[in-house]
Amino acid sequence: MTKMISIKDFAFSRRSLLQGAGALVVSAAAPAVGTRKAGAAVSAFGSAVKPKLVPDQLDSFIAITADGRVTAFFGKMDMGQGVDVAISQIVAEELDVKYERVTTQLGDTATSVNQGGASGSTAVQRGGKAMRAIAAEARRVLVEEAAKRLGADANSLVVDDGVVSVKGSPAKKVSYAEILQGKYFNHKLKWNKKYGNSLYSSGVAKPKKTSEYKVVGQSFPRTDIPGKVFGTADMITDVKVPGMVHGRVIHPEKAGTVAKGFDAASIKHIKGARVVHEKNFIGVVADSEWDAIRAAQELKVQWSDGGKPFGEQKDLYNHIRKAKVIAEKMDTSEGDVDAAIKGAAKAIKAEFEWPFQSHASMGPGCAIVDGNPKNPVVWTGSQKPHYTAEGVARMLGMDKDAVRGVWVPGPGCYGRNDAGDAAMQAALLSKAVGKPVRVQGMRHEGIAWDPKGPASIHMARGGVDSRGNVIAYEFISKGFDRQDVRSNESVPGDTLAGQQTGAKLRPRKFWRSPEDTYVFPARKLGWQVIPPFIERYSPLRTSHLRDPLGPQIQFACEQFLDELAEAAGMDPVAFRLKYLKDSRDRDLVKAVAEKAGWKERVGPQKGQGGKTTVSGRGVSYALRNGTRVAVVADVEVDKPSGRVWVRKFTVAHDCGLIINPDALKLCIEGNLVMATSRSIVEEVAFEPDRVTSVDWATYPILETPDAPEAIDIVLINRPDEEATGAGEGATRPISAAIANAIYDATGRRVRRGPMSPEHVKAALA
Repeated sequence: MTKMISIKDFAFSRRSLLQGAGALVVSAAAPAVGTRKAGAAVSAFGSAVKPKLVPDQLDSFIAITADGRVTAFFGKMDMGQGVDVAISQIVAEELDVKYERVTTQLGDTATSVNQGGASGSTAVQRGGKAMRAIAAEARRVLVEEAAKRLGADANSLVVDDGVVSVKGSPAKKVSYAEILQGKYFNHKLKWNKKYGNSLYSSGVAKPKKTSEYKVVGQSFPRTDIPGKVFGTADMITDVKVPGMVHGRVIHPEKAGTVAKGFDAASIKHIKGARVVHEKNFIGVVADSEWDAIRAAQELKVQWSDGGKPFGEQKDLYNHIRKAKVIAEKMDTSEGDVDAAIKGAAKAIKAEFEWPFQSHASMGPGCAIVDGNPKNPVVWTGSQKPHYTAEGVARMLGMDKDAVRGVWVPGPGCYGRNDAGDAAMQAALLSKAVGKPVRVQGMRHEGIAWDPKGPASIHMARGGVDSRGNVIAYEFISKGFDRQDVRSNESVPGDTLAGQQTGAKLRPRKFWRSPEDTYVFPARKLGWQVIPPFIERYSPLRTSHLRDPLGPQIQFACEQFLDELAEAAGMDPVAFRLKYLKDSRDRDLVKAVAEKAGWKERVGPQKGQGGKTTVSGRGVSYALRNGTRVAVVADVEVDKPSGRVWVRKFTVAHDCGLIINPDALKLCIEGNLVMATSRSIVEEVAFEPDRVTSVDWATYPILETPDAPEAIDIVLINRPDEEATGAGEGATRPISAAIANAIYDATGRRVRRGPMSPEHVKAALA
């Protein structure tokens, strides 16, 4: 049973913090408070008073207790990749302490500054870079203080597991713990005056050379696995707060409707139940969760007629084609594409389609908000707790920095799911009833009402000359906004509760183009955005889903490049090696082809026409924010049923410097399985007035029998390159690799995602 907690339970000394006390929910959020042993000698170094939590203070990022243990305070969080392990490795490396001495605390606004939460696979790429520089500065400061105490030159000192000694005189030594005595550094850093992903603080010290690494590059196990496997870890749904009541939100059955009224008497028989109504928001609170569920189910609400805002699902892509363009951009324009295609020996064009997709997290969103003006707090499973706290503060009518945000692991999120919506709903209810409120959605609400990955079409043209050279390439995407609601919850208008209560909207109105290093004489890459079906409070509002826009763009562009290769009479691997300009990209493609035992071919396999089950291989390459991935997919296609099974993936992965090889492999595997699910199964179903994907039956995901039989990974370590993100890179090329393999097996292109049995059979017909 989870311990009943209050905000007072979150105040611990550094020593008790690292010794651990209570449930994970408690210990993971405990702020560092200075302490030192009674009777210990007072040194001029350090301070007994904690400096303000700001990015230009070393103490905002690192603490060393009187027993020599190290805590890193990291303003991001982990979604199952082992971010805390990687950051602990980086800090241990720069401080010259054993990895086992370091603990990384994640995502609590009381203990860490805003480093952007989980966002864009930047935990190691940006956050880790900053922590490396900060830890190096902490080592420099400690070594210089040790030099004073030992009467030696700092350059003559060495550090081993937090003990500083004189070279050649190991008896002359002093430990980090003895230097600090449980106090604070009170040391200023240089800060770039930015918050979020771009935050960077550093000191005078230069980090180590990679050739000196002992901890970074080693494989240490993730810390969260035992608790998750054995069910001993506290999750966001386990948090209980004294005086807490339970809330539920009533959503209309039909989209586009407005609440006209309700009958409070319909829940009068439920003890303690009450209705909270503000504009188009209707929620209920009750003393128990079951009573809140009953009240939400039994409250009689009158809704307006919202019409049929979505139209028929079969008309989705024609709607996108015909819809007006509200924003557009040509990201790349080189040469005269129209003239080149007009004069080409072979000119080809194609269109590809991608559906709305849901996060469909393991469970619905949950949050607890205590709106008490004296100590406002939000407990959230959101991947951006600092921004969630800002949004809750605005919902409560407080200063944006007034609310404390405590991240507690939730049911999973990759982008902008319903976790932030739950927090804003809890804030609105807590403000109304003057008590802490816990909101947890239901399965049908989490899948139907979470922000969606946008539906889109992709139009490609190309030309090949008489010698088989590609002379022109054009790729234009058109779809719903990449961020109709932003990817964090800092502003109420980006959440359901905010939109229901009239908050100002701020759609981004943007998309993106393919990110690659292909070089062609004439090339145009651009995008267009269309309006949402419903301006506000829509179950088809769009936002970030893992690797935003990557799978759908790659599904189209890497398939089309295979088509250009065939038109040019070239093998798909040879084609990529010819037109990729970056040597790292070419090395990557060579590595995956060699590992997979790729055999050159032009066009699809021959001689499988009489078979009912056919096999094929496809290759795809992707570049994502510095991370490079190439994949070969080996698939089987059952032609009568249309079922696609990816038997094996071979992957080459280059994300620069590798921090933890085993964790990286596990991260890649997670990418592949989730991306396969999106590629061959996932599609949001809807009717003209509602989303009908509401559970695992109506929004199926990949099941165990459909998972790959084998995954073979080649890690390309580049110690001289900065580490880039791995959380999303391997998601990007999967859809195209599978599509190209289906073509190799069947000789038919599947141009509509997902490559479900229905769509595969349609392509084969």
